Amino acid sequence: MKKSVLILMVLGILSIGFMSCEKEETPEPIDTSLPTGMLNVQKSGDFVAQNGTPTMGTAAIGLDEDGDNFLRFNNGFATELATGTVSVYFSTSENFVADPANGNPDLRVVGAVSKNGDNFFKLDGPVDSKFTHVILWCGSASIPFGYAPLQ
Repeated sequence: MKKSVLILMVLGILSIGFMSCEKEETPEPIDTSLPTGMLNVQKSGDFVAQNGTPTMGTAAIGLDEDGDNFLRFNNGFATELATGTVSVYFSTSENFVADPANGNPDLRVVGAVSKNGDNFFKLDGPVDSKFTHVILWCGSASIPFGYAPLQ
């Protein structure tokens, strides 16, 4: 009898403890990946689909009102996202040529895109003029999903 009473008391104390712990609301963080004000576009290009993907839309490089550099995919941007994300690179050509052992000075990783439509990538400074294309690369399939020549 004493054992069952002790178990009930412990369960009661634990349930009170769990009910009194509510998740504290935290303020929404400021999204620093979004430009401040209008984006002053310096170069842009339309995506060319590759390997049967539905890739479309426009990529643009520009500065926001604070002087921060961004890569933007417009609202009409779409690609195949069955794997969840697609890697985004700047490249010196429309071809993705990886050289993992040595690094590739002709590629610069930007990040990953995980949704269609408007996307912004805040960049660490200006884009080197040698980079003339944006490439969408599916690492899990080892194929390009598309590229956009920047002009």
